Amino acid sequence: MPAVLPLGLAAASLSVVALANAESPEDGANATAPKPVAASAPAPAAPKALAPAQQQAPQSAPAISPAQANELPAAAKAAPEKKAAPKKEAAPKKEEFAPKEAVKSLPINYEAQVTGYWCGPAATRIAMSSQTQDLPDQAALASALGTTTNGTDHIRQVTDFLNNALGGEKYKTVDWGGKPLTDEMKQQLWQDTVKDVDEGKALVANIVAAPGNQPPNYPSSQTIYHYVSIVGYDAPNQKVQIADPANFGGQTTYWLSLDQAASLIQPKGYSH
Repeated sequence: MPAVLPLGLAAASLSVVALANAESPEDGANATAPKPVAASAPAPAAPKALAPAQQQAPQSAPAISPAQANELPAAAKAAPEKKAAPKKEAAPKKEEFAPKEAVKSLPINYEAQVTGYWCGPAATRIAMSSQTQDLPDQAALASALGTTTNGTDHIRQVTDFLNNALGGEKYKTVDWGGKPLTDEMKQQLWQDTVKDVDEGKALVANIVAAPGNQPPNYPSSQTIYHYVSIVGYDAPNQKVQIADPANFGGQTTYWLSLDQAASLIQPKGYSH
């Protein structure tokens, strides 16, 4: 705590002894001599020395009542104790995965979607084939995923099915849900792709391909709501390999830049 400023020392009082008055001259006359006697000048009295100034010993500051403390100037009051600002804990650094190879593609069992709305089951089947050959047909997958003629509602349904089919908690959902796309989100997708592909596990992505931002051979005048599998990476060029069950133009797989892949997934999400 900063100390209370002293109120000050009491001023030293000086006592000065007054000068003594001069003695009066003798005024007696000579009785026998009739002639006047000249008066002698009075001898000045020696001035008395001044008493040395007596300095009062410093006095300790008197105790101050709370009421008196309130009347003190701001400078004399004790400054409030400043509490140190709590230190912000650094956010845990995300684990980064260096690619094990420059370019890597997973072996898969590709199958194009059977109907126009079974892209979810077909992409899920492709992802499963990177880990097992015990694969259900698309009809069974459509039933398990709850797919209707409107498609598969949410990427979370794919995650739940893959964990039930493969055992354990191998997959989890990344739901971007239309959030503004950031560099951090792109790097998250890249890190998840590298890690999963190096572990032999393909990803499933729910995409929205609008005119002007579409993969190769897509109908340029339509917005396509779709599911694809991510089955490889190209580290030097930061690209991801897509296995696309739509088979537009007979193209089963192709490469997309990380930026474009992330922009296609941004309205929805992915399972990895």
